[in-house]
Amino acid sequence: MIAVILIFILVAYKTFVDRIIKEKDAQNLADIQHEKDLALENVKAQEEERKRIAVAVHDDLGNRLNILSLWLQNIEIEDEKASEVINGQIKELVDSARRISHNLYPVNLEKLGFILYVEELITNLSKKIEISLFELKPYQPKNIFTEVQIYRIIQEFTTNVIKHSEAENVKILLRDSENKLFVIISDNGKGFDYDLVKKGMGIKNIESRLQSLNAAFKWKSVIGKGSRLIIKIPLSNE
Repeated sequence: MIAVILIFILVAYKTFVDRIIKEKDAQNLADIQHEKDLALENVKAQEEERKRIAVAVHDDLGNRLNILSLWLQNIEIEDEKASEVINGQIKELVDSARRISHNLYPVNLEKLGFILYVEELITNLSKKIEISLFELKPYQPKNIFTEVQIYRIIQEFTTNVIKHSEAENVKILLRDSENKLFVIISDNGKGFDYDLVKKGMGIKNIESRLQSLNAAFKWKSVIGKGSRLIIKIPLSNE
């Protein structure tokens, strides 16, 4: 009889412990999902504000400067040097406005498409570093939020490489599938210690965007041999 009671107590205790563990696991999963949701909302809010400012700079300020440039070209200025200086300054302002707009938000991504926009980035950076883009399978367009985040990650990674890694080249590999997109970005620079740099804004910005995509990712970096970022993005929720 005592043995039966002991067994009953042990079973009841185990059931109680299992229930507590399950509840704790469920709470942990809920907390993780909550953090992901917050990251997503935060990134979306930032992108909306960036887009608003970028469009204003690109469409309003850029167009006004272009109009001013055309207006000045139709005015006879006696001093040719002064005319050249004025026109040169306006051209620099137009280029600067476009650059600021582009850095804030990829305004023309929807118009050009993701691949062409990445190729434009590669062309713009070709004087600073060699960048290669490889598609293992033909890329299929994604929703604009996903494409903006992938573009930003590529842009951020490349900017960090140019600033810090002393690399000669960057390689971007895309492998599209029905429900996943794999992205691998690598360089042949000096590498870095992840634990030492993970709190830097560049790494934090990249990882925040990856969290907003619910992406799995892994950094691989070897001192003296370069770095690599491996990303798997689920597409089922598109």
